[in-house]
Amino acid sequence: MTIEILMPALSPTMEEGTLAKWLVKEGDTVQSGDLLAEIETDKATMEFEAVEEGVIGKLMVAEGTEAVAVNTVIAVMLEEGESAGDIAAAPAAAAASAEPAATAETTIAAAPAAAPAPAAPAAADGTRVFASPLARRIAADKGLDLAQITGTGPKGRIVKADVEAAQPVAVAAPAAVAPVAQAAAPAAKTAVAAGMSTETILKMYADREFEEVSLDGMRKIIAARLTEAKQTIPHFYLRRDIKLDALLKFRATLNKQLAARGVKLSVNDFIIKACANALQQVPAANAVWANDRVLQLKPSDVAVAVAIEGGLFTPVLRDADTKSISALSAEMKDLAGRARDRKLAPHEYQGGSFAISNLGMMGIDNFDAVINPPHGGILAVGAGKKRPVVGDDGELSVATVMSTTLSVDHRVIDGALAAEFLNAIVDNLENPMTMLA
Repeated sequence: MTIEILMPALSPTMEEGTLAKWLVKEGDTVQSGDLLAEIETDKATMEFEAVEEGVIGKLMVAEGTEAVAVNTVIAVMLEEGESAGDIAAAPAAAAASAEPAATAETTIAAAPAAAPAPAAPAAADGTRVFASPLARRIAADKGLDLAQITGTGPKGRIVKADVEAAQPVAVAAPAAVAPVAQAAAPAAKTAVAAGMSTETILKMYADREFEEVSLDGMRKIIAARLTEAKQTIPHFYLRRDIKLDALLKFRATLNKQLAARGVKLSVNDFIIKACANALQQVPAANAVWANDRVLQLKPSDVAVAVAIEGGLFTPVLRDADTKSISALSAEMKDLAGRARDRKLAPHEYQGGSFAISNLGMMGIDNFDAVINPPHGGILAVGAGKKRPVVGDDGELSVATVMSTTLSVDHRVIDGALAAEFLNAIVDNLENPMTMLA
C-alpha cells in the first residue's frame, strides 16, 4: 500500500506553505525521522521529517512551489515489495508546480479527488490527532479510534507501529469528523479591502512605468493580519513623554561594570523589562482577546517587533518579568539574529500578550503602532532627544525625553486601566533601579 506524504501543518495557524527544497530524491530509502524537505511558512523555513520508513516513489510537488495547502499530497512513498507502477497518476497539482504564480486556490482545486487519505481525526475535546496517512488507513481498516492511541513518532505523531500494536476500540461515527480539506480558505490570503479592483488600479497607472512585485507568504500574512487588526480591533491611544536621563546614567554605570563580561545593555532592553514588570504591577492589563472571552495571563510574555527584509517578526520573550536585564538583552540579540535569518520556530514568534515597536533608532519622534492580534496592546517607542522641560519647581532645564504611544484594544483594556498600565511603564523607566528590586 503506497503512503501519501502530505504538506504538514508546522504551526497551529499554518494553512499553506512553500516547498522550498527537497532533501531526498525519487528512489531514496528513508527511515522514520529522516529529513525529507524544507518547508517555508509565512515567516520561517523548517525541516520536515519522515514518520514512516519506505522508498520515495514519486515527488508530486516541485521545489519552489508556493501556496501548497496543508494536507496536499507532496510525495508518495512505497512500502516493501511495491514499485513505481503502484502509484496512481500524478495529480493535476503537480503540473501546476511549473506555474510560479500559482495561488492557494488553484493548488487546492487541483488536488486529487480519487482515493484521498482519511482526514485527520479529532479527540473528543476537539483537539486534532496527528497521525501518518498509513496509520490512519490501518486504523480505519481495524476499527481503531486514533484518539485513544499514544503516538511514538516525532512530536507524538501516531505511526504505523502504534496502530498495529493497538487493540480495537469503538470508532466515532465518520460524520462527526470534519474533513480538513473543507477547512476555511487560508488565512494567509491577502485581504482585499472594499474599493477599487486590481484591474481598475492597473488601468489607472497604465501610462506610467512600474514594476509588479509579487507577494510572498510573509507579505500576504502581514497584509491579512493588519487589515484584520484595523478593521476589527477598536484601537485607542495614550501618549506619554518619558525622561531618560536617570536611565541613561544608570545604563552607563551598568555597562561599565559589565564590560568585562562582554555585555552591553541597550535602552530597548530596559524598555522590555519595564513593560514586563508593568504587566505584573497591573495584572488586569496582561490580557488578550479570545473572541468570546478575555484571557488574563500570569507570566509577562513580551513580543518585540524586529524588522527584516520584506517584513517583520515579533519574537516573544517569555517570562520576561523573571529575567535579569542582561539575560533579556542576550535573548533579544539571539532572537533578532535568527529572525533576520528566518530561522525562528513558530513557538518563538507566536503568543505573548503585549508588544513593543521601537523606531527611535531610526530617528522617528513618535508614531501609532497597530495591535498584533490577539494582543491587548502595543507600545510605540520614539527617539530620545534633548528638550526643554519645566521641573516640579518651575525651573526650566534640558532633559532627554522619549515619546511613547500605547495602542490599546478597548475590548480588553479600558481607558483608566490603560492609563494605569502606561504610568507603571513610565515609572519603571524614570526610576530604573526599581526594576532590579
